[in-house]
Amino acid sequence: MSQPISLLEELAWRGLLYQQTEGLAAHLATGPVRGYCGFDPTAASLHVGNLVPVMGLVHLARAGHTPVALVGGGTAMIGDPSGKANERTLMTVEKIDANAAAIHAQLEGICQRALGQSSAPVVLMRNNAAWLRSLDLVSFLRDTGKHFSINYMLAKDSVASRLENGISFTEFAYMLMQAYDFLHLSQHDGVSLQIGGSDQWGNMTAGTELIRRASSAEAFAVTLPLVTTSSGQKFGKTEAGAVWLDASLTSPYQFYQFWINAEDADVGKYLRMFTLLDQSTIEALEASHAEAPHERRAQRTLAREVTTLLHSAELADAAERASRIIFDKKLDPRTIAAEVFEMLSREIPLVALPDADVDVLTVLEQAFAQSRGAGKKLLQQGAVMVNGEKIAADAPMVAASTAVHGRWFLVRKGARDIALVKLG
Repeated sequence: MSQPISLLEELAWRGLLYQQTEGLAAHLATGPVRGYCGFDPTAASLHVGNLVPVMGLVHLARAGHTPVALVGGGTAMIGDPSGKANERTLMTVEKIDANAAAIHAQLEGICQRALGQSSAPVVLMRNNAAWLRSLDLVSFLRDTGKHFSINYMLAKDSVASRLENGISFTEFAYMLMQAYDFLHLSQHDGVSLQIGGSDQWGNMTAGTELIRRASSAEAFAVTLPLVTTSSGQKFGKTEAGAVWLDASLTSPYQFYQFWINAEDADVGKYLRMFTLLDQSTIEALEASHAEAPHERRAQRTLAREVTTLLHSAELADAAERASRIIFDKKLDPRTIAAEVFEMLSREIPLVALPDADVDVLTVLEQAFAQSRGAGKKLLQQGAVMVNGEKIAADAPMVAASTAVHGRWFLVRKGARDIALVKLG
């Protein structure tokens, strides 16, 4: 049996290693450890930026250790000031609990798909609401607060960056609550490592310090980089907004499109960070991409791998085939499965018509807001295709009997515009 891969070496070649506390490598070499990463349920779903720490937990498990995913049902009631210019708006307990349940399911699903099913949990799930919401204030200040000086807390970036505009005592105390989480998990679950984004370094080292002072135990931290695009833009933002991990907020097709549209300068980095492909496979993809960048092999592999990880192989395959319908003008629509048309119908203009012969001019009018006169000119120019066949101006009707799967027509207008007709 081969030895588990070194966690730090794996993170390093993938570009996922940013900072680490002293002695971490030696600690990991002593045997399996338990490491946790926290996710505050400030929204109903995680977004693609959260995939970086999720992959950190996955690599922890692949290196033979035990990952612990902590959902912050308690800390979300306070709000992390890290990276925020202003105070967060406090959420209701009901909203936090609903978000926490959804994020719990997302984390569990991703880890199971990445690590495989087994009789034992692939990741231990915890919610700090279990111990923070019932925490006695006097005891907390006496047992935890006494270990931190105000000067120590003011020096942390998450606090220092807010001093000019002001920070409430509520958010000022967030660091202590996150440190308390680490102490609790150390004492009750044997956790000795915390994983997080580089913006969490101050909070994480506060936790290692609290464990050292309060229980004389060893604790370590490792941070992962915050991802930006090669052009310096914030990763995970599109014109439509954030790219969410919840399929009801960002569909599998849209999720697939986000990755396939990765810039050439970024795709190698993303393959390392967000897939489980090995180094030789990724390097071969990069070499192939360098020879024929127009074929976008690296992007197509990236999109398929990450969509499979988040959703499923079946949905990744459907998204890939739906994408081909749009971008491959030579593709025969009659070869496309019905479920792919269903997926695409939620992403592009859809015209629903009775089960009868179709007037293409009506479709152009409803799908693309073309007047019938403008539609006739397009037909005269040979600029309209239905199910791969050009439509002539003197024959704008298409027989219902030619619909794919008895109900679908794929309509192309010019080089870029595309719509679906659904009969029945």
